[in-house]
Amino acid sequence: MAGVVESLPKEYGYVALVLVLYCFINFWMAGQVGRARKRYNVPYPTLYAAESDNKDAKLFNCIQRGHQNSLELMPIYFMLMVLGGLKHPCASAGLGALYVFTRFYYFKGYATGDPQNRLKIGKYGFLALLGLMICTISFGVSLILG
Repeated sequence: MAGVVESLPKEYGYVALVLVLYCFINFWMAGQVGRARKRYNVPYPTLYAAESDNKDAKLFNCIQRGHQNSLELMPIYFMLMVLGGLKHPCASAGLGALYVFTRFYYFKGYATGDPQNRLKIGKYGFLALLGLMICTISFGVSLILG
């Protein structure tokens, strides 16, 4: 194992730290959903509240959806960070940090109950993902071309 770690660029540590930062924001979002379940009376295992049964359904569903969307994109984000960071650790860490920052505002905007608010700052997260894709493509091409 020591040989693997020694072969990584030392800046890869930034990639690891940014990935952990995303874990923290994910836990925070999960906590927000848990609090919203209590506040808006949406018991487990109900994933989304029915508007016919709950006057606060839209607000709860927006909070839930903000977290759910982040979970849906998490595997893509992690894969792009881990692979793209092998060749471009600083760029990947910077783009990854931008993604985490925009995910926070994506969630906060969604949690207002107006889904359009998620895009004010949150939309820039997709640019960060695009940058991470470019880093990963560069890594893949460099492996193929040797």
